[in-house]
Amino acid sequence: MQQIAFNEISAAEISAIPAMQQLKLFFSFKVDEGCLKGEPTDSRFGVVERDGRRIFRFRSDEDDYRIYFTVEKNADGDNVVVVQRVLHADSLKDFLFRSGMGHDAEDKKLGNSRSFWKLIEDGEKAARK
Repeated sequence: MQQIAFNEISAAEISAIPAMQQLKLFFSFKVDEGCLKGEPTDSRFGVVERDGRRIFRFRSDEDDYRIYFTVEKNADGDNVVVVQRVLHADSLKDFLFRSGMGHDAEDKKLGNSRSFWKLIEDGEKAARK
């Protein structure tokens, strides 16, 4: 079991989701050992990369949400999953459309998008809850 931490932005995003959908989302969000080692093995996970930075993406099956997260070590050396953003697929499609990227090959296109990394950086700079 890993510790999961939210920043203020991702906490607000998850709070906006109805309670039953939150439960379903958390029930399905199990970070596999592959992610903890840097290479996800579950097809619901992906990696967005740019300039040596990596962020993981979890795509829910049922509720069409995306959880963008990093894996860090705490003071004891244990893994901590830090949720940077929680986006509904519709908001992500809107983001891709507004950025002129379409929705094919989502992770690769996001990796090349400065706007996406700004979105992630805003989450990283936000205080953790």
